[in-house]
Amino acid sequence: MKRLPPLTELRAFEAAARHLSFSRAATELGVTPTAISHQIRLLEQYCGKPLFRRRPRPMALTWSGQQLFPMVRDGFESFATALAAVRAGSASGGLRVTSTNALAARWLVPRLPLWRKEFPGIRLSIVGTDAVLDLRSGEADVAIRYARTPPSDMVWVELARDTFHVVGSRSLVGVSRKAARPSDLARFPIIECEWPPTDFGAPTWERWEEAARAKKRKVPSLATSASFSFREELHAIEAVIAGQGIAILSDILVGRELANGTLIRLSDITLPGYGFFAVYRHGHPKRAAIQTLVSWIGSRV
Repeated sequence: MKRLPPLTELRAFEAAARHLSFSRAATELGVTPTAISHQIRLLEQYCGKPLFRRRPRPMALTWSGQQLFPMVRDGFESFATALAAVRAGSASGGLRVTSTNALAARWLVPRLPLWRKEFPGIRLSIVGTDAVLDLRSGEADVAIRYARTPPSDMVWVELARDTFHVVGSRSLVGVSRKAARPSDLARFPIIECEWPPTDFGAPTWERWEEAARAKKRKVPSLATSASFSFREELHAIEAVIAGQGIAILSDILVGRELANGTLIRLSDITLPGYGFFAVYRHGHPKRAAIQTLVSWIGSRV
């Protein structure tokens, strides 16, 4: 990028050239006529040419000033127009919503037709990613974060908390609604979801075994016999639905399949999950639209 010209001096020049008066330019900009005169002289030094004929009166632009003035005037008008468009776009229009890949695919996207029917004037742009986007820089308007605790530096609303169940496809485990014993689960292929090693409370098979041993006598080591391990939670869910094994899954992410009987809860031993938090920055210009979305999601989770 070329070195920027002195913008303060250009602003003083534009006002003085428009009024052909240092005094009226000073009044408009809230400074003294001396300050305007000083800024004009700095700009003339920058250009290497005089921009005003100060004498004889009345004040007039030199040939160089006449060449510069329309360019500066149009430039400032373009800045004002662009900034007005940005401000208008910030306060109205659609919402850019980010959530985890799993929540976007399993919960949010299937319900978008309902949102469009109820709120056709608010367009949603969905960003499914497990990365944490920067809300302050405008990468998204609102985030649905999945965490044990909400961020302390943002506006947040807790939407729901999930519970993890051992589940399997009806095509694999049958239609029995009776809770299976831990030893019975060893008959099925075990599917593991990977969690960050620093998350010591993650709903893993190891933690499930610990919870089971506190209630049951015979609990086999299911974690060490896992047939498949998936980094992406979505892939683990699809594998379970396809009948490839059993896994410990969120009751919110597979709520539809649990309700229609595609997936069966296999044990009465569960693990606590995390919170789903709607998060946005303080003073957001789209706060009204965000609050509408947050209330709508909270009423349906």
